[in-house]
Amino acid sequence: MVLPMSNFVWDKNRQSRTAVAEAVFCENKNSEDLCNIIEFNVKNNTTVLLTRLAPTQRLALPEALGQQLDYDESSQTAILNYTPHTQLHSGICIVTAGTSDMQVAKEAQRTLVFNGFDSPIYADLGVAGLWRLLDKIDDIRRHKIIIALAGMEGALFSVLAGLVSAPVIAVPTSVGYGVSTGGKTALDSALASCSPGILTVNIDNGFGAANAAIKIMKQFVIDNHLS
Repeated sequence: MVLPMSNFVWDKNRQSRTAVAEAVFCENKNSEDLCNIIEFNVKNNTTVLLTRLAPTQRLALPEALGQQLDYDESSQTAILNYTPHTQLHSGICIVTAGTSDMQVAKEAQRTLVFNGFDSPIYADLGVAGLWRLLDKIDDIRRHKIIIALAGMEGALFSVLAGLVSAPVIAVPTSVGYGVSTGGKTALDSALASCSPGILTVNIDNGFGAANAAIKIMKQFVIDNHLS
């Protein structure tokens, strides 16, 4: 049974108002709600980013709808009516402390690609092997904004921010055990850092970090033709 359209209100003007289009947060949405949202946007030929779309949720969609989604299981994101950008803007990179952070990192990367930004990922540069970060630091310094992801004690945020001139958007991840369980220790570390220039989003919020970077870049780079 398909639920009536009144169960959601689509914010069609969000991109013109905020510089980032409305996206669909799929976690906790049932199949009927997702079908209604996707069918609405198919009808309106809208390009839409769906986040936190679990593989089980995708498989529960009618085959005709599922086939219209460009789905990436590693990030649990999907794009409806996806047309690759002819040219991607540069200036943003993503740095992860470990490979366990990759799902959130790829959520950020897919959000950036959806909005027209190329964003390389420099993975597994945690400070337990500081040489790994130092080996890539010159490449990282070429970017105007850095999205950094770390779980455990979140040491990467402070160390990285002390090595670069670009602002660092910290994404604490729910990677770790014991006192690190759930990402709270990494969040506290990001908020308590003595390194200036760190902006912090919520735990596992790759989407939010990407949108913050997009807004900064659009206001100060693209709109002023500096890139």
